[in-house]
Amino acid sequence: MKNSAYHPIGLGLVLVILAGSAWAQTQTSNQTDHRLPVPEAAAALAQPPASSENKAHDSSFVIGNDDLLAINVWKEPDVSRSLPVRSDGRISLPLVGEVQAAGRTPLQLEQDITTKLRSYIAEPEVTVMVQQINSEKFNILGLVVKPGSYPLIRGTTILDAIANAGGFRDFAKQKSIYVLRQNASGASTRIAFNYKDVIKGEHPEQNIKIEPRDTIVVP
Repeated sequence: MKNSAYHPIGLGLVLVILAGSAWAQTQTSNQTDHRLPVPEAAAALAQPPASSENKAHDSSFVIGNDDLLAINVWKEPDVSRSLPVRSDGRISLPLVGEVQAAGRTPLQLEQDITTKLRSYIAEPEVTVMVQQINSEKFNILGLVVKPGSYPLIRGTTILDAIANAGGFRDFAKQKSIYVLRQNASGASTRIAFNYKDVIKGEHPEQNIKIEPRDTIVVP
């Protein structure tokens, strides 16, 4: 009688214990699943957040003759290409035809090409990049190894320009070099440069950055 009286209670306790254990395992499994992402989620977490493409342009730069442009029209490889600006300041593209490039900024040229392409492409996405600047030049004359006109790379200093020209020839007056620079009115300003002092660390402020159309004279 005692065994039959306690048997239901014992069975109930066993069922309660088993149910509690199963519930605990389920909770642990659920928590583990949340903590360990699937491979796709892990890959997403490893990647940086997506951001919209920014077409950064230097609004102060104006395209000139001979500049090399890279024009990309998204999903339109037949229109996309690299080409130089002609001597008349224009470029020619399929579907677009003739476009004035010289005197325009890259962003303005993008807008011009986009407008012309809308007659053929629903939503054209155009990017214009200047691959090589050939329109901005400086001159170096006098007693250097290779006098002449050179493409201006931004940040070029007088020392850089002399190095590009191969250095000095015999009897060059290295203390009497000067730069002729035109101002907005067309008048020229003469800027002195003493090579001997600058290379000794004296008057480093004389080693100025070259500007377009500057002429360096080495007497």
